[in-house]
Amino acid sequence: MDPVPWQSVHSWDCVGCGECCRPYTVSLLWDEWVNITQTYGIDVTEPAIDGFYLRKKGPDRRCVFQYTFGGRWLCAIQHMKPLACKLWPFKVLRHPKYGRQSLSSFPYGDRDLYVYLDPFCRGLSYGIPTERLAKKVVPEFIELSRGLRKDQHYSTTAFGPSTSPLFYTARPLYLPYSLRRV
Repeated sequence: MDPVPWQSVHSWDCVGCGECCRPYTVSLLWDEWVNITQTYGIDVTEPAIDGFYLRKKGPDRRCVFQYTFGGRWLCAIQHMKPLACKLWPFKVLRHPKYGRQSLSSFPYGDRDLYVYLDPFCRGLSYGIPTERLAKKVVPEFIELSRGLRKDQHYSTTAFGPSTSPLFYTARPLYLPYSLRRV
């Protein structure tokens, strides 16, 4: 199913369903791979001819860093989450790759960018975009994609670490024992 243009989406919020961490393979940038392997060891990644990826675990093939908390699936490496994960389900492009140019266009700075969302995401609701989506969410995803920001506020779940400063001090308690570095 093709990605949908952002102007077809009423709102988006990460609902913590964790389904995004199963079917997709997370590619890592070189510095992300170095940071993750230095912290958690090389076994949490998989090498391939075209780069490095986060390892999957179990029969349901979830990301090795995914854990449940309060009935939600959350990311144990929120503090060093890969860019590919930060951007999902958004795709920010310089050209309208998936068509519907007028509905995907988003004016940013001195140019138009083309923003689409993966329809697989359970946090989408369709319709006329809310002001929050247009003025807060989409610009944050654009800034993440362009390297203008690293922190997330609107582009991550409201149920986890982004809203809880305690998470950062308690982080090792949430990691499965096999992922903690001794």
